[in-house]
Amino acid sequence: MYYMSLQNEIDRRRTFGIISHPDAGKTTLTEKLLLFGGAIQEAGAVKSNKIKKGATSDFMEIERQRGISVATSVLAFDYKGIKINILDTPGHKDFAEDTFRTLTAVDSVIVVIDVAKGVEEQTVKLVEVCRMRNIPMIVFINKLDREGKDAFELLDEIEQKLSLKVTPLSFPIGMGYDFKGIYNVWEKNVNLFSGDSRKNIEETIEIEHLDSTQLENLIGDSASITLREELELVHEVYPDFNQDEYLNGTLQPVFFGSALNNFGVRELLDCFIEIAPTPRPKESDTRLVLPNEDDFSGFVFKIHANMDPKHRDRLAFVKIVAGTFKRNTAYLHVRHNKRLKFSSPNAFFAEKKQIVDISYPGDIVGLHDTGNFKIGDTLTQGEVMNYRGVPSFSPEHFKYINNADPLKSKQLEKGIDQLMDEGVAQLFTLELNGRKAIGTVGALQFEVIQYRLEHEYGATCRYENINVFKACWVEPMDPKSTEFIDFKRVKAKFLAKDKRGQLVFFADSSFTLQMTQSKYPNVKLHSVSEFEKTKES
Repeated sequence: MYYMSLQNEIDRRRTFGIISHPDAGKTTLTEKLLLFGGAIQEAGAVKSNKIKKGATSDFMEIERQRGISVATSVLAFDYKGIKINILDTPGHKDFAEDTFRTLTAVDSVIVVIDVAKGVEEQTVKLVEVCRMRNIPMIVFINKLDREGKDAFELLDEIEQKLSLKVTPLSFPIGMGYDFKGIYNVWEKNVNLFSGDSRKNIEETIEIEHLDSTQLENLIGDSASITLREELELVHEVYPDFNQDEYLNGTLQPVFFGSALNNFGVRELLDCFIEIAPTPRPKESDTRLVLPNEDDFSGFVFKIHANMDPKHRDRLAFVKIVAGTFKRNTAYLHVRHNKRLKFSSPNAFFAEKKQIVDISYPGDIVGLHDTGNFKIGDTLTQGEVMNYRGVPSFSPEHFKYINNADPLKSKQLEKGIDQLMDEGVAQLFTLELNGRKAIGTVGALQFEVIQYRLEHEYGATCRYENINVFKACWVEPMDPKSTEFIDFKRVKAKFLAKDKRGQLVFFADSSFTLQMTQSKYPNVKLHSVSEFEKTKES
C-alpha cells in the first residue's frame, strides 16, 4: 500500500526549471503558469511608466528595484491533478552559478527564447549544461505578437547555436502585426489570438482536418494557404515527436506563444504535464538512487538567508531524491555525521511558505537552518553517501572586502559568513596576511552583497581592487613532495584558503597559470571545486 501511494505521488510530480537570457520573458511565463494553476488570481507583471509591480517570483528588494531575478525561487501548484514544482532561475549572467546549481535539482527544463532576439549568449551556456546532463528540454518561443524573426529562421538558429534537434508542437499563424494565432500540432486545433491579456483562456477551435474550409472561415484565405504550406514543410523537415527521445535529451519540442498576453501558455502546460519526466534517479558517490526507494535521501542545492527580513532566518532548499521526507523525523546529516530533526519544513509559493508534514521525491522543502548546512550537503535516513555535482565555479571578479564601520565588525562577519554559505559569492582568506577577498562570477554580485549586508545585517563594507585573473583549487599528487613544498614557498603571496579550508591559487594572468602548471606538473589546478566530492575541512 505504501509503495503504491509513494509511486502515485512520484508519478504525479513534475519538477522543472525555466531558463533564458534576461528579458526573454521567463518571469512572466512563470507567472502565467501559476495563473493556470489557480495559484494566483491576477498577474503582477503590470508595467507602467517605469513603475513595475513586482512579479510574484521576484521577492528580494534588489530584484524589485532592478526588475531582474537574482535568486532562484521555488513555486509549487497543482494543475489537473499534477503537482508542479517550478524553479525560477535568474537569467542575468552575473548569477549564472545559482542557475547552474539549480539545474542539479530539476528533472526537466523549459528554455524561453525571445522572437526578436533569437538565441542569446546566456541561453547558449545554460543549454550546454542541460545537454551535458541530458536534461529533457522544451523550447518556448515568446513574444510572438511583436515583430521578430521568421519561425523557420528561429528553428534553424536553435538547431545551430544550441546544437539541438527540434520538432515544433505548435506553429504560429503569421507573426508580429499579422499574428492571428497558433496551430497546435500536438492537439490538432487552432487557437485564435485576440490580443486581450485579461482573458484567462483564449478561444480554441478543434479542426477535423487541415484541408477543411473551417480554416478559411477562421483565419482567412491567404493565411490558410500559408499555414498549410508551412505545416507541410514542418512535416517534411522536422522529425515526428518521440517521447523517449525527448526524455533522453536528444529531441526538443518547440512551442510558440506570448506569455505577456497569456497566449500559447495553456498548450505548453497541457503538453508538458503529459510528456515531461517524473522525478528521475540520481547518482551518488556510492550508487544510483531511485526515487521509489523506501529510505529518504535528498541534497541541499541552495541556501537563502533572510527570506523574511523581520526574522533572521536561513532556509536550506532540499531537493528530495528518494523516499518520503517527514516532519519531526531525525535524518542523518552526512557531512557532520549527526542526526537532525526538522519541526517546520516549508513548501513554497514564492515568499509565501507553509509547513508540510510529508514531502515526496521531486518536491523542494525549505529547512530552517542555524548554520548546519552548506550547498551540496546530503541528508539521508542513515546511509552514508553524497550526491554528486553541486559545483562551485572559479570566480571571474575579485575584490578585497574591508569593514567600513569598526563598530559593526561582528555583523559584517556574520553577514559575509551567511551570504557565502548561500553561494552568492566565494570567500577566500589569504595565507600570508589573513586578508579576506571575495570572488564572484559576475560584477553585479558585489552590489548585491553590499546592499544585503547593509539592509539585512546593518553592516557596511568597502571594496578594494585585487589583481586576480583566476582562482584555482589546488590538488597536489603528493602533499609531502618537495615539488609541492616548493610550490607553496614560491607562490606564498598568491595562496588563499576557501571557506571549506581548501587551498586556492590566485593567478594574475593566463600566462602565469600556464607557466605555473608547466613548472609544477604534479600540482593540479582545477577551475571547479567539484573535484572534492567528499573531502571536508
